[in-house]
Amino acid sequence: MFNAETFFKQRLTEHMKEMNRYLRYIFNQHLMIAMLFLISGLAYYYQQWLEGLTPDFPAALLIGTVFGLLASYSPVRTLLKEADMIFMLPLEPKLHRYFKLTIGYSFFTQLYLLILAAAALAPLFFAADLGEGFASYLLVFVVLLVFKLWNLHMNWWMLKIRNVNIRRIEQTLRLVLNVGSFWLFLRGNLIAAAVLTVLFVVLLFVDYTITRKQGGLAWDLLIEKDQARMQAFYRIANQFADVPHLKTKVHKRQSLVNLFTSRVPFEQKHTYDYLFRITFVRGGDYFGLFLRLTILAGVIIYFIPNLWVQMAFALLFLYLTGFQLIGMWKHHRTIAWMDLYPVAGDTRKRALLSLLQQLAIIQAVLLSFVFLLRIDVVGFALALVAGLAFGIGFVRMYVPKRLK
Repeated sequence: MFNAETFFKQRLTEHMKEMNRYLRYIFNQHLMIAMLFLISGLAYYYQQWLEGLTPDFPAALLIGTVFGLLASYSPVRTLLKEADMIFMLPLEPKLHRYFKLTIGYSFFTQLYLLILAAAALAPLFFAADLGEGFASYLLVFVVLLVFKLWNLHMNWWMLKIRNVNIRRIEQTLRLVLNVGSFWLFLRGNLIAAAVLTVLFVVLLFVDYTITRKQGGLAWDLLIEKDQARMQAFYRIANQFADVPHLKTKVHKRQSLVNLFTSRVPFEQKHTYDYLFRITFVRGGDYFGLFLRLTILAGVIIYFIPNLWVQMAFALLFLYLTGFQLIGMWKHHRTIAWMDLYPVAGDTRKRALLSLLQQLAIIQAVLLSFVFLLRIDVVGFALALVAGLAFGIGFVRMYVPKRLK
């Protein structure tokens, strides 16, 4: 006889085993040391920034926006698999308990984000004098937990709606009400916050009423959402170990492809130069990752006042970017026709090293220009020389050891 709790425990055990298989690779790498350095540096300057906080700084809006976004982002991990659409469909009436347990699991797995955000924003809350001590902030956190639970249930109900426009409108309304409620609550406008909270509860009942009229679960949508989140985890894990379950997404980006490949000679020995450039632009998320890390590094460097810490962050982000882009080496590992290319064996490694070096140079130049925006010519020269030296040294000395 089917038991929903036993089925959930079985799925959760399989899921945890799969996650642990890759997490031990992720947390054993040098990347964690780099992230620890990054967090320590940001914490130091965060503390300095708080000491100079002015009374007109919109702290309530900032904290309210962060808490509202975290409450709105409430995906439900159903732990479903593709085959469930066929084999579990007849058991749908008996799966009510199973899905309640998955909502509880989703809440606890997202709890760490709330705790980290609350811990990071607590100094700002007290520095801006938004409440009456620790008890006030604890109350805000409890409210955040309640909103998180409401959002999780609303998100689950809306997954029965196939019309994507209705889901987007509901998500937008929910986001506005979440952010508005926290902002007004932190400002001390309790009546206005209560009004928005009542509107939020009305939306909750509307969601519930609409979904009660739906026939059954949208199995394909549930599986698609769950698979997308698992693929996102696999893309990170793929930077540290081979992930056979990874499915890569291909983007068109024809103009960027032309930009990156127009100078590659149409010769046999440049086969892999052409392939890796297209892979960087169109395959996976390599181009987006390069862009995001460069922008984030530029913003951090711009706002940090100390030259040597700016330099350290520039080198740190050069390392993080280069380390992530090494994943291109394994991007085509399951495609057999690459072994049939009539080209010399070392051209593949040479092509990737060449591309990584060019990207490191581009990023080093872009980050050094941030110093010019601060009218710091000495910093620009130092960052350019150090960035180029680090980028070239990283690609020529470190990367070849990881290409196996």
